[in-house]
Amino acid sequence: MLLTRRKPQEWSADWESRFNIAPTEQIPVLLDSAKTGEMRFERARWSLVPSWSKTLKLGYATHNARAEVLFEKATWKGPIKSHRAIIPASGFFEWTGEKGAKQPWFIHNPDEPMLGFAGLYSWWLDHALAEDDPNRWTLTATIVTSDAVETLAGIHDRNPVILPEHMWEWWMDPSLVGDQTMVDEAVRAGVAAASDLEFYRVAPIKTKDEGPQVIAPIE
Repeated sequence: MLLTRRKPQEWSADWESRFNIAPTEQIPVLLDSAKTGEMRFERARWSLVPSWSKTLKLGYATHNARAEVLFEKATWKGPIKSHRAIIPASGFFEWTGEKGAKQPWFIHNPDEPMLGFAGLYSWWLDHALAEDDPNRWTLTATIVTSDAVETLAGIHDRNPVILPEHMWEWWMDPSLVGDQTMVDEAVRAGVAAASDLEFYRVAPIKTKDEGPQVIAPIE
């Protein structure tokens, strides 16, 4: 990974590769801190919880954020302005078919071992815990999505906004106030990146399945 302005901290020594991550589980995020002026990797709960929420568990899904409504929904309005992150991943899953007989597909770029999804993050404070409790703050994050590119439309109607590496710093820069122009530019770049993705069928996956076999292609 090459970042020209500042070098991010190394991955945590206890971080292990994951092959199957579900919403509300831990994901790695790369963010640019306005307070410290440093890029760093953090663990985040994959499902953004806005700072004003009274509870960590919401009654609606927030693991993905639709790019076209980021400035219409209260959940995203705050984070899009300055709490933007890159979520690194080697690929992602989507499913086709009817409930009970869904076919999973693994989607990736064989020429790019690491993709950078445009994301948003939010720190949630649990006021019920003591000020010195290390669990008082929870970092939460979401992946920004757009309409699926033509090559993926037969699998799903949405895909993550994938940014080329030279745009990562720009997207994360907290000194830039996020606006619709920024979002539109990210989506345009994401269309080009998503058009290079390839996909293949994999065996049915359960939430707790883990290991390289979950991304092994099947006939």
